[in-house]
Amino acid sequence: QVQLVESGGGLVQAGGSLRLSCAASGRTFGTYDMGWFRQAPGKEREFVTAMSWSGGELYYADFVKGRFTITRDNAKNTVYLQMNSLKPEDTALYYCAARPAIAVGFSSRDSYIYWGQGTQVTVSS
Repeated sequence: QVQLVESGGGLVQAGGSLRLSCAASGRTFGTYDMGWFRQAPGKEREFVTAMSWSGGELYYADFVKGRFTITRDNAKNTVYLQMNSLKPEDTALYYCAARPAIAVGFSSRDSYIYWGQGTQVTVSS
C-alpha cells in the first residue's frame, strides 16, 4: 500500500510559478512510476507528466512541454512538479499518482493504482 500526499498548490497570477510536491509512504517508492494528472471543473482528469521508476523516462502532455518539469528524489520518497509560465487554463486540481513500474502506458490514467487527494492550483489572469 502506498499513500500519496500532495502539497504546494495555491493562487498565482498568470506567468507565475508553483512547485508541487507529492510525498509517498512506503519503502518501495523507488520501484514505482510516478505521474501527475489534473482535473478542471466539468472536465475529465487528464495526464500532465510522468516519470519512470529510474527517472530515465519522462513524458509530458503537449500543453505543458517547456513549462512544467517533473523530478523525483527517491531518498525522500518525493516527486515534484515545477510549473512555470502558468496560464489561467492550468487552473485545476492536481493529483499525484503511482504504479508499480511497467514499461508502457505512462499517460494512461487507468494504469495508476495509487492516488493522492489532490492540491488546487488556481491561476488568475
